This record gives sequence, structure tokens and C-alpha cells, in this order.
Amino acid sequence: MRFHACPLKNIFHAIFPMILMPSLFLASEGAPVLGIEELYRLDLLPRLKESIQTGSISSYDRTGGNDDGFSGKYSYIRKEASALVLADLKGPGLIYRIWTPTPTDDRMEFYFDGETTPRIQIKFRDLFTGKQSPFLAPIVGSGAGGFYSYFPLPFRQSCKVLMRAEKMQFYQINFARYPETVGIESYSPPLTPKQTQALDRAGQLWNAAGADISSYGVSSQNQLEILKSKQTLAPGKKITLFEITRPGRIAGFRLGPAKVFAGKDRNITLRIYWDGEEQPAVLGPVGDLFGYSWGEPAIRSLLVGTAENANYFYFPMPFDRSAKIELVSEDSAASPVDIQAELVFAASPRTPREGKFYALWRRENPTTPGQPFTYLNTRGRGHLVGCILQAQGMESGSTRFFEGDDQTTIDGKLAIHGTGSEDFFNGGWYDVPDRWEERKSFPLSGCLDYLKPLGRSAGYRFMLADAYAYRESILHAMEHAPENNSLPTDYCAVTYFYSQNRPDLNFELPLLAERKVVDFREFKFSPGWSVPIYAFSLQNTTLTKKTEMIAGQEIRSLSVKATGEDLFGQPFIAFDFNIPAAGRYAVGMEAFLGQDQGRVQLFRNERPVGEAVDLFSVKHEKSPMLPLGVLPLQFGSNHLFFKIIGQNAKATGLGFEPISIHFERMD
Repeated sequence: MRFHACPLKNIFHAIFPMILMPSLFLASEGAPVLGIEELYRLDLLPRLKESIQTGSISSYDRTGGNDDGFSGKYSYIRKEASALVLADLKGPGLIYRIWTPTPTDDRMEFYFDGETTPRIQIKFRDLFTGKQSPFLAPIVGSGAGGFYSYFPLPFRQSCKVLMRAEKMQFYQINFARYPETVGIESYSPPLTPKQTQALDRAGQLWNAAGADISSYGVSSQNQLEILKSKQTLAPGKKITLFEITRPGRIAGFRLGPAKVFAGKDRNITLRIYWDGEEQPAVLGPVGDLFGYSWGEPAIRSLLVGTAENANYFYFPMPFDRSAKIELVSEDSAASPVDIQAELVFAASPRTPREGKFYALWRRENPTTPGQPFTYLNTRGRGHLVGCILQAQGMESGSTRFFEGDDQTTIDGKLAIHGTGSEDFFNGGWYDVPDRWEERKSFPLSGCLDYLKPLGRSAGYRFMLADAYAYRESILHAMEHAPENNSLPTDYCAVTYFYSQNRPDLNFELPLLAERKVVDFREFKFSPGWSVPIYAFSLQNTTLTKKTEMIAGQEIRSLSVKATGEDLFGQPFIAFDFNIPAAGRYAVGMEAFLGQDQGRVQLFRNERPVGEAVDLFSVKHEKSPMLPLGVLPLQFGSNHLFFKIIGQNAKATGLGFEPISIHFERMD
């Protein structure tokens, strides 16, 4: 192993260019820093929280059902005249996060310390637009179907949140309560110059996702050093990237090239050890730890992700005496890989009030019926600062498991109960176009992936001010069904947290064969819902999406109606199919039969793949599975064309109404 250290100002990053952010000073070991500063003081993230309660108020169904905001029945705690009271919190404390997927133009009011006049009046929607002070972007925002505000609202005695509306739907309000000795003062507009400056700094940081923010994680009183390592990892072997034998903290860690860790085997693991301990504090497949989605780089967040073909961590990681970082290849048949790594180090040891950093990889495949999936279950004192989840159902075309709620029990009491899996990740409305239906990254949260034909949904969320603090224990879990955890699912997660002492957890990984990504060999796409249309006839063709009741079953289809030839030949429609692995696939379909349906044939590169199928029938009905042909497909995007090549002599039209397109891998 070779690495060297030198002052940060003399370094050019070997893996990818970085933007160095301004350094900040550590707070004294006196009173905690609360409020806006928590949004950019990454140096304070390891510090154990002084809060005496972490909690949330949400619209979750108190009966255990799935009405988490649809009807509005549980979307308030009481009514006052013509208004809905969403929260009535006793202080001192802070509101750290407000989330909804259903903003409206109704007026929201915030009352502090028992006052009868609200200090904040704002349209619910404007809480998230980023244009009305102090709720400014990027501290507030929206995307992947959800709307979020992280602007902290402190209150000395109390804070009542009220909505002037007849109905409220989905919402979550996260808060923390503190001892009287902390001295919290209630929010009082307008912002002071100091608060404005702090909000500007937070905005600068949050806009820097993917850049080098390591200087935010340490005091400017300590000189930053870069340690570099460039090695080859042989199949079935282990290398030590870094071994530090003096007290300090890691402010940044970069590892690349990212592409060498891509793939579905999860056969290269990262292990980080603190202070000579035999068991690692960070352990998991490299890709998953950096936010890969079923083997592919996917995240570009503030603290964890991939940029310019390199992976990065910017969680501050203090230690007492030593640190060691290893890479382990667990596949003796793999190829050697060349590795480059950089570590940003400061000689500032862990203080008595700081926890050590841990990252836990867990998989339940399948999940246990009747029991939620467990991210973290440990005793001691610490705080949860992030989760990444890759969830895959057992049935193609269904992600109903994502109706499950997150549930967090802190110090023996249920403290947080969410309203749906994507809601925990600041999203909303999975499987709805332009919402939770594709990969999207934001500073602290996002949709890791959504692939309904593969039964996959995944997300991430990292926490700064809204970290889940615990003093005795924490159980953080996620349901895997609308009710009763009744849908067996493959859940794979990484949980990031700080702990005062080593947590009482098993950090061992399952065998390599039990870690691999599982791809469906058979899966289907439903054109009547949201399968991307690549192209269709340039003329004489119309498209309509339909829902019909056939034999008591609700069936969706895409209706293609052609009235004549296309400009370049036969009428057609082409879809963009996302295929999980390269190989030869048999393609088939279910479609509506009828008197106005044509003869349809699958084409690739202007060549027919199989025999044409005649969709004519006297009766309007759903067809059986109709084989279309066998062809090689590549991993990822594939464009397949379906041409209406003519019609039965008895047919009255050139219709094509596909219900589902099926793929079965043949090799």
C-alpha cells in the first residue's frame, strides 16, 4: 500500500475535479448549536443530540389500515372553528421538517407560545415553492412527487400549526424537544442579518451536491490533509487503502473508478475500522454503500453518491486513536481491478460528546410475513442520519409493497409513524408519471429507481437537523404491504448512524450468493399505464388509454387506431423497454380481440421477429398469451416496434389494443 499526505491547498484531485467549499469553525463544547446553522454545520453532525424527544405528527391511519391521508380522516388532531389543527407542540423545541405530496392554496398558520395571532401565514403550497422568505430554495423544494421544507422553526413554549381548510390529506411534521436549559427562543420574523447569512451558507452547501464539501466537516483551525492510495485489487484478495495511527477525523472519502464497482454480484466489500476494533464499523458491498441501484451508480446527493466516475462520502467520521479502510474481493473468479482512493483527514480527535460513524448493510429476502423490515435495532445513545433502500417485489408489474409505512420506536416508544414508503424519502405517488417513477436526486433525498415491470422501487434520505436522536434504543423499520406486512419482498438497505459506543449489532454479511441482485426471468410491461412510448405512426393513427371491466376484472389497455398507411409504410407503435440483463428473450403479449382489430407483428431493425398474430374476433375479449418471437436484447433501453401489417377479411378496422407485453429470458 502507498499513500502520502500533503496540505489540501497543494492538491489536485486525482479521481475527479472538486469544488472546495469554505471552512467553518467548530462550536464550543458549551450550548448546542440549533436552528438554521444545523443545516450547514456538518462538523456538528457527529455530536450527540441534546434533545429529550424526537418525534413526528402525521396523517397515518391509526387503525393500521392504508387510509394515510386519502380521505383526510386522520389528517388533523382536532378542529377549531373552520380550521384544522395539524400539530400542537409543547416546547422548547424545533420543527425540522414538513412534508406533503398534496399541497393546496389553503392558508397555513403558525402560532407561537400561546399567541392568538399567527406569526406565519402562508399558502400551504408556498411553503415549498422556494420564493417566499424564509422558506427559500434549496432548503425547501419538491420532486419525485413530494414537497418538503427543512427550514427550522424554533418555539420556546409552544407551536400550533393550523390549516384554514375543510380537508387536509397527507402530511408529516418532524420535531424535536429540548431541555429548558438550552434557551431556545421562538421564531420571530423577519430574519436577522445573522440568520440570513446562515441561510445563505446553508443554500450554498445544499447547492453543492457532488462537489467536495469536506471542509464543512471540520474546524478551520485544523489543516486538512489528503491521503491518496492507488492499488490493484486482485480476485479473492484484500487491500488496505488507508491505515491511520493517530487521532483525528475523516472529512471526506472518495473511491473510484465507480464503474469497477458496478454489477449485480456485490462481490467487493468496503470495511472501515475504528480504534483497533476487530469488527468493522462500516461494512457492505461498495456499490450499495455509495447508493448504487441494483448494481448501477444512481445517487448524487450532498453526503453520499457518485460524480465524475468516483464515489464519495462526506459524513464526518471522528475516531480516538486509529482508522483503517479495506477493500475485499470475495470472488476468486473475478478480474483484477485498479483502484484510486482519496481521504480528507484532519488531526482533530473525537470529543467525549461525539459518536462514531457506522453503516449497516441488511437484506431480508424475502421479508417476514407479519413483520416489518428492520433497518436498525440497537441499544445505546446515538442518532440515525440516513437510509438507502432497494425494494423488489416477487411479482412483475406490482410495487404495492411500497404502500408500507416507516415506523420508528425511540427509547421504547413509537415516536415516528409515516404515511407510505416513498413518503419517508420525501417523495410521493409512486408509479405516477412525473412523480415517483424515475431516478431523481436532491440534496438529502430522492428516488433511487422505479421500475414497475421489474417490481422495483428504491429511495434514499439523509438527515442533518432532523436526525433521529435516541438515548437508550432505536428500532427503525418499514412495512412491506398496505396492511399487515402481507407481501413478501426483497428488501436491501444501508443505514447510516452515529453511536456513542459500539452498537450491539451483527455486522456480518451473508454469503456472496445471498447478496446478489435477483433479476426476474419473466416480466411484463403494461402499455395502458406508463410504459414509455418511443414512437408511433407519423400520420393516420390515434392513441387512447382505456379501462374496461371484462368478466369482473378491471383491465387497462392502450388503444392504437389506424385509419390508413403511415408516411413510410405500415402503421406502428414502438415502446422503450428497460431490460434488466442482456440475453435472448421470448416476447409475447396479451391484447384485446375484436372485430376492429388488425394483424400485428413484432419488428426489430425493419425485420419481422416472428409470425404475425391476428387479433380479429367476433367477441370483444381479452386474448390468451400470444407469442411474438425470440430475439436478443441488451441491458437497459431497447426499442421494439409493433406493426399493424393488415387485417382479417372480416375485420372492420386496423386496431391494436395491447394489455401487457411479456418477456421471458431463454438463456
